[in-house]
Amino acid sequence: MELAVTKRQIDSKDAKKPKLLREEGVLPAVVYGRSEESTPISIDRKAFEKVFKAAGESSIITLTGLDSTKQALIQDVSVHPVSGVMIHADFYAIEKGQKVTVSVPLEFDGVSPAVKELGGILTKVLHEIEMEVDPSELPHAIHVDISKLVTLEDQIKVSDLTFPASAKLSVDQDEVVAIISVAKEEVEETAPMDISQIETSVERGKKEEEGTEGAAPAEPAAKEKKE
Repeated sequence: MELAVTKRQIDSKDAKKPKLLREEGVLPAVVYGRSEESTPISIDRKAFEKVFKAAGESSIITLTGLDSTKQALIQDVSVHPVSGVMIHADFYAIEKGQKVTVSVPLEFDGVSPAVKELGGILTKVLHEIEMEVDPSELPHAIHVDISKLVTLEDQIKVSDLTFPASAKLSVDQDEVVAIISVAKEEVEETAPMDISQIETSVERGKKEEEGTEGAAPAEPAAKEKKE
């Protein structure tokens, strides 16, 4: 996948400001590497958006238009916080023989019989896997075939996936990638009613009557003696 770029002047009096470049449909960017000096570049924004959509941050891109053709990864893309429009991009140039460390996304393919026929729920435990790999073997994505999930007890581990020969993974081979979960019905539990604490109106009336029986009648209030 190729992308045409142009070296961008930043110290010259005639150099255009990044804001003006963006208004003209040009994306300011920079390319750098382990033994590569940082070089400001500019790219047609629409062309970059098309490449970025196809390649993402885990595919090698060939940059043309500089002193020499460069193999690079899209290292970072900055977007406007409000509009979401891309405003800057970083490329990491890869030198010959150098391995790269990249987080490669997982793509889940197929249909799981455990989901379709048994009503299970597919749970994706991992969404990407970091690996050190030769740039020439760097995959755009790692495919996960979920049709292997036939029963509710089945699971897919890292060891079940296919990786490039040069890849060194940062996760254990026994790490779970996807499993089947079973939906549980939630039953609202209520505390049992304590019948012994319930007092009926009849019982309450009887107690009140019993309480008044046998009680000494109240003495009339003493009258004040008239002088």
